[in-house]
Amino acid sequence: MTTLAHRNDTLTRDALAVLQPGFVGTTAPEWLLRRIGEGLSSVGLFGRNIASPEQLAALTAQLRAERDDVLVAIDEEGGDVTRLEVRTGSSFPGNYALGSVDDVALTRAVAAELGRRLAACGVDLNWAPSADVNSNPKNPVIGVRSFGADPQLVARHTAAYVEGLQSAGVAACAKHFPGHGDTAVDSHHSLPRIDVDLATLHARELVPFRAAVAAGSKSVMSAHILLPALDPDRPATLSPQILTGLLRRELGFDGLVVTDGMEMQAISATYGIERGSVLAIAAGADAICVGGGLADEDTVLRLRDALVTAVREGELPEERLADAAARVRALADWTRGARGAASEPGAASQEGTAPGTGTGSDIGLTAARRAVRVTPGERDFGPLTSAPYVAAFTAVANIAVGDETPWGVAAELARLLPGTQTGSYADAAVDDVLLAAGDRRIVAVVRDVHRHTWMAQSLDALIAARPDTIVVEMGIDQAPPRGALHVATFGAARVCGQAAAEAVCARS
Repeated sequence: MTTLAHRNDTLTRDALAVLQPGFVGTTAPEWLLRRIGEGLSSVGLFGRNIASPEQLAALTAQLRAERDDVLVAIDEEGGDVTRLEVRTGSSFPGNYALGSVDDVALTRAVAAELGRRLAACGVDLNWAPSADVNSNPKNPVIGVRSFGADPQLVARHTAAYVEGLQSAGVAACAKHFPGHGDTAVDSHHSLPRIDVDLATLHARELVPFRAAVAAGSKSVMSAHILLPALDPDRPATLSPQILTGLLRRELGFDGLVVTDGMEMQAISATYGIERGSVLAIAAGADAICVGGGLADEDTVLRLRDALVTAVREGELPEERLADAAARVRALADWTRGARGAASEPGAASQEGTAPGTGTGSDIGLTAARRAVRVTPGERDFGPLTSAPYVAAFTAVANIAVGDETPWGVAAELARLLPGTQTGSYADAAVDDVLLAAGDRRIVAVVRDVHRHTWMAQSLDALIAARPDTIVVEMGIDQAPPRGALHVATFGAARVCGQAAAEAVCARS
């Protein structure tokens, strides 16, 4: 690797300042600390970096011992997408559950408590909330990460989430601008395209982002999606028309613009991460998120040198890079001030609460319980009273959710009904389910059954054979209710599983 500039050179420091890289391990590697000393201003955390709240607090203290104003970011949406609780499932329901309740005070309280926990661990930038309007129910990557399909509902809950999170001193990041909800393709794998007119975009996709800006969101994350009505040539992350023209000038956003992960195939397979990063900064982005898949020093140096070279060769204006770096440092200053305010006497008592919603650490379970919807079947078989067999019909999780985080109701049912047994099925193996269940009552757990034909067929065959089967839908509740009892949780967080288990046992 050729070093293109001295470590103290302003240009090099600015190039490092706009990067938000990841790393491997639960302690900071030496190379990362060295680059922070040279100007790297942000670090992104993922599930692989977190073992416990105490370990995370020690890690962030280690980073800040190198420089106190480093931004520590995380992708902690709650619900299905959790990094804090990647191995156990989240203590907070996700956006879809909160949107289904439609109590903005509850959403604000949940976000405030999540922010309090992040701040206690030293995290000060959360790449959340999703402000996407999930207008396409078959969307493979947004789904329950969205508050819903109604733009106005999504807008009011996006604003409440931003306010709650930032009340705890953690910067919010509304994503994925200008809206990833009407896609049938996951941008982790290829470039999605949304073919709607400008009027639709303004009436639907942009409504929650206007609300986020009005609520004072400190950052916005761009989407790797093509919207020909706005820019026929480049995805939003690389589009001056979208990031500078629309977001900055028309919507009046003056905070930090962060890209979605640059190693995602929508960018890396078409432009490469180096050229993609240069084009993103030139288009109006201020921070380059990378590290979900590429988490090493070489990636940081490649991107740093690509930005420096682009400035020196006249492809990227030096003023644009300097402005981006200044925005990163400005947000770091805000978070440092917020940390100081949080440590003042009496500040710790200001938890996110709302009348009738529960307080403090139980707010997530309270919200999950309120979200559960129970539909009785045509015949009343009654609640569960003995240990059942739980059949989890499992499709491949998208990359944002990942496959590390457990989901379902088996563990929670086992606590209520010891002796509960379970099995996981990835195809229409109904005979196997019946054989494994024996004479136990069956609880069939699904996620987004409307998107998976094999799953719907499996449910129908199972219910035909065992009419007393209980169905728990933990994804988008789009398909008609099935089973003797149909429970919709609007998300697969651990607390959603607990609330569902209580519902099928008629306990609370």
